[in-house]
Amino acid sequence: MTETIQLTKYSHGAGCGCKIAPQVLDTILKSNLAAPDDKNLLVGNSSKDDAAAYDIGNGMALISTTDFFMPIVDDPFSFGRIAGANAISDVYAMGGRPILAIAILGWPVDKLAPGVAQQVVEGARSICAEAGIALAGGHSIDNPEPIFGLAVNGLVRIEHLKRNSTAQAGDLLFLTKPIGIGLLSTAQKKGLLQENDLQTMMKQLMQLNNVGEKLGGLPGVHAMTDVTGFGLMGHLVEMCEGSRLSATLHYQQIPIIPAAEKYLAMGAIPGGTQRNLASYGHKMQLAANLPAGATNILADPQTNGGLLIAIDKKSEKELKGILTASQLSYAMIGELTEQREMSAYVL
Repeated sequence: MTETIQLTKYSHGAGCGCKIAPQVLDTILKSNLAAPDDKNLLVGNSSKDDAAAYDIGNGMALISTTDFFMPIVDDPFSFGRIAGANAISDVYAMGGRPILAIAILGWPVDKLAPGVAQQVVEGARSICAEAGIALAGGHSIDNPEPIFGLAVNGLVRIEHLKRNSTAQAGDLLFLTKPIGIGLLSTAQKKGLLQENDLQTMMKQLMQLNNVGEKLGGLPGVHAMTDVTGFGLMGHLVEMCEGSRLSATLHYQQIPIIPAAEKYLAMGAIPGGTQRNLASYGHKMQLAANLPAGATNILADPQTNGGLLIAIDKKSEKELKGILTASQLSYAMIGELTEQREMSAYVL
């Protein structure tokens, strides 16, 4: 009988919950060296955007990004698809069209057979094909824990380039996927996740954010980012700080995976949640009447999460039309205001 592989048993983290906490990352990225003066670098390390962007002439920009992590699901093929979709999402989050992907593989060759890694790579090929691009090469190393991801390049017209730091006061905030993936994936590692909830999780994790390319052409979208390892609140704080604004969120309007609160009550809280709260918890203010555990929901690390969109109120109808035509679930979760004491207020 063939042994069933359980990839999550070979890693200490899962998906984007492996990300280094924001405050630790700030320390790592700090530098006293002056960056080379390059007028063609439109988006670089000076901001906290989803990817780099480089002016290549003729009104076009190259988008370049990379993302990789440890297994978030047990099935190798599915892990490859999820890691691939998550990496490609950064291009969509900036309004771009992906054109090429390169694989990044770290593999414990003494613990897991090469054939299992082949299934991971094959899963990535399948999601790349869905995005209309080739998985054109890559690099691999022998590593104590399985790691997989992609480096992805994309293209965008410069006037369509979306950033996370260009929102405007009065913009409405939309979110395209429910949050709670971190809770479900942690429940899986603990052996608590029910089969129907596993299928819900898998479906969302493999859903491409390709609507972002269409939103790039919508001038009313002033800012956009995808929600990943820092959780909804962390990525919102980045948007607010970069744009010098504050946000008001309406908790009851935030889409949450129905089963997430069940697993929260069971204690299936990712380690990344507490790291996130330690980094930005002091930058948000929650109303006293919110449900117990609301902070854990808001800081829950997502993998291949939805797009967080800041849009002019005049373009709301057009945005809804695009999202509906793309058969995406979405919700208007709040609005942006002039900068106040806190980055975010949750009512």
